[in-house]
Amino acid sequence: MRVPLSWLREYVDLPAGETGRDVAAKLVDAGLEVETVEQLGGGLTGPLVVGQVLTIEELEGFRKPIRFCTVDVGRANGTGEPQEIVCGARNFSVGDKVVVVLPGAVLPGDFAIASRKTYGKTSHGMICSGEELGMGDDGTHGIIVLPPEHEVGTDAIELLQLVDEVLDIDITPDRGYCMSLRGVAREAATAYGLPLRDPALLDVPAPNSYGYLVKVEDPAGCDRFTARTVTGLDPEARSPIWLTRRLQKAGMRPISLAVDVTNYVMLELGQPLHAYDRSRLDGAIGVRRAEQGEEFTTLDGVKRILDAEDLVITDSSGPIGLAGVMGGANTEIADSVTDPETGQVTGTTDVVIEAAHFDSVSISRTARRLKLSSEASKRFERGVDPLAAAAAAQRTVDLLVLLAGGTAEAGVTELIAPGAPRTIAMSANHPDRVAGMEYGRETVVRRLQEIGCDVYGQDELVVTVPSWRPDLAEPNDLAEEVIRLEGYGNLPSTLPQVPSGRGLTARQQLHRRVGRALAGAGYVEVLSYPFLGEGVFDQLQLSAHDATRQVVRLVNPISDEEPALRTTLLPGLLGALRRNDSRGSHDLALFETGSVFRAGNQPGVAVRLPVDRRPTDEEIATLDAALPAQPRYAAVVLAGAREQAGWWGKGRPADWADAVQAARSLAVEAGAELVVRQGQYGPWHPGRCAELLVTLDGVETVIGHAGELHPRVVKAMGLPARTSAMELDLDRLAAAGGEPVRAPRISTFPVATQDVALIVDTTVAATAVEAALRAGAGELLESLRLFDVFTGEQVGEGKKSLAYALRFRAADRTLTAEESTAARDAAVALAGERTGAVLRGA
Repeated sequence: MRVPLSWLREYVDLPAGETGRDVAAKLVDAGLEVETVEQLGGGLTGPLVVGQVLTIEELEGFRKPIRFCTVDVGRANGTGEPQEIVCGARNFSVGDKVVVVLPGAVLPGDFAIASRKTYGKTSHGMICSGEELGMGDDGTHGIIVLPPEHEVGTDAIELLQLVDEVLDIDITPDRGYCMSLRGVAREAATAYGLPLRDPALLDVPAPNSYGYLVKVEDPAGCDRFTARTVTGLDPEARSPIWLTRRLQKAGMRPISLAVDVTNYVMLELGQPLHAYDRSRLDGAIGVRRAEQGEEFTTLDGVKRILDAEDLVITDSSGPIGLAGVMGGANTEIADSVTDPETGQVTGTTDVVIEAAHFDSVSISRTARRLKLSSEASKRFERGVDPLAAAAAAQRTVDLLVLLAGGTAEAGVTELIAPGAPRTIAMSANHPDRVAGMEYGRETVVRRLQEIGCDVYGQDELVVTVPSWRPDLAEPNDLAEEVIRLEGYGNLPSTLPQVPSGRGLTARQQLHRRVGRALAGAGYVEVLSYPFLGEGVFDQLQLSAHDATRQVVRLVNPISDEEPALRTTLLPGLLGALRRNDSRGSHDLALFETGSVFRAGNQPGVAVRLPVDRRPTDEEIATLDAALPAQPRYAAVVLAGAREQAGWWGKGRPADWADAVQAARSLAVEAGAELVVRQGQYGPWHPGRCAELLVTLDGVETVIGHAGELHPRVVKAMGLPARTSAMELDLDRLAAAGGEPVRAPRISTFPVATQDVALIVDTTVAATAVEAALRAGAGELLESLRLFDVFTGEQVGEGKKSLAYALRFRAADRTLTAEESTAARDAAVALAGERTGAVLRGA
């Protein structure tokens, strides 16, 4: 919501010296989110005046039309002589009043104006458009043509209200009343302790039986409908400058007088309105639910297919408006048209004004389903004051009569569904208990009265909520109002008391160790949204029957493009890697730990739990059973250089081995024995994919994969070449760990190192050889490391040489050469038995 400070001052007598930033600070203290304070006209200096075009000479011989004009600017140029100006625009004629900037002036953007020779003429200034003056879009994209009543030489800076401050406020869903100048003014008046001039306090005639006929078939969807009629409007009437400028400052484009007036009143009072051309209405206006599949063309010219839940405004011909969202093209206010032969001007002269109150949930669903968010729907979704409808209709009638010479018909239609004000019972000290400090009854009552509540009672208060605050529904809401108005900064800072003997669970401790281990290895943690679009599974080359494709879909997703809960961490991680790579960070190592969501074969339906008592154990169990499985995963992605080049060496790129090593480091933190084998799965390159396994209940179980991504996946997702990734099930890894990780015992005795080079078939996995060596070496083996792989003529075709470094150590003595050699020979023997390995050179 954009709020011009000059407009806000009409309703609150703010101190004369208060700047936009001062007002913003006050509103922020009151709980509003002021994002920016825009300085309109910053750096603008005159002379900028009203001029009248005297002559226009068309200059020939140029690629685009150029006009040489003389403009009367009065005495603003110091001589009184016509000002000669070259201009390329063509939307003005001789006799038109325009805005002229003279030499010596500076326009927004530090654009200095001086006399200069161009197109063979000397131009002494410039005829201005709205965009050049920073006024925003007026719909013409051309020169500003002023009404003829403005006097030549008048200061245009003041006339066009070019200097102002605009507060851009982010309105949260619970503050719908602040999507109007009335609502923001109320907050400003409360923040400054000043009275409010409520623009909704108007004399409104009582409803009668001879207003425009309206029939509401669904009072639950429309509980209030006001209709007023204005006749005899001048079709040539245009919105005055003050009205168009306020709309532009508020971020809206002027269209026509009738539409501008309804938009202006909506911004002022927060009540969306609609004006129908009465000549295009066929019979009574009605409000009903749409028929399933009913078609309707909205003002933007798009044909919409309606749902049975949609509220529509109708006449005898069918739908004429999508209630609370957008009007129909068939009753649109007609633009004025001049007959070239007779000079007669035709257009809309009679209008019917609609000011209604619609159900917020219904409007939200319609706007969301049709992807049709409008200024009206934004307000109805957040809640509109139902009692403002009559005042808004009256304000619109008054402005149309004043600005377009119309006549307000005496008929007033107002249909109201039965209802009563909402009341909330609350203890007077309830805000004290919520805030942890003492306000006292007088402060609580005063603050509630300032927001428009009626308060009765002493220790137990009965609070009648104002009609413009649908968000106030329970005592905690009222307590929040007292606390925010008293100032969040005044709340005491108290640390929670942690009961002794409690700490992190084993699962939480593992998650922290995993994060520290990966961060220590040079990975950067990222947090991704837990949503995805199912098209990403095709990009990841997953088979049609892959379990990862079984997703939990949300009924109300934040984004229609990502309607499902994630079943893998890779899409979010790879998206973060792609974004960072596109912004110049090419050497990347990212990790994430988080829950994924696995849909069961028969997804349950969650029960609605009671709020007036604690749910029973059975109810909680039923709710838990309906939830999807949510295992915690860990994943890493790498691209670019893993080790930077420098004086210390050449560096090296990240590759599949780094992804595998990340998995090994997590296994160490979990105290689990991780088995790494060659594998093949979805997004990974079939020749550079490792399968990660652990033993659970005596059975080897695949818990993840690591390696280099498939080139097709890299291309489909726009990733850097040779991107590597690892993902595993952290919960299963923890389950395989068993006992808590214990610190290794460091022996004081020396180590005995033995190296062996074994020749095996190229089809034999190095992990199989390693497992055999470990089993054969026995308890004396401290560590084993593969340090070389060699293929060539020396080892024979179809063979490879694997060189391992074996470290032996005893905890209670120094090993003899015979003991370490015997352990080595036993390891080699078992490797030969299991894998066919033979010592190289034997």
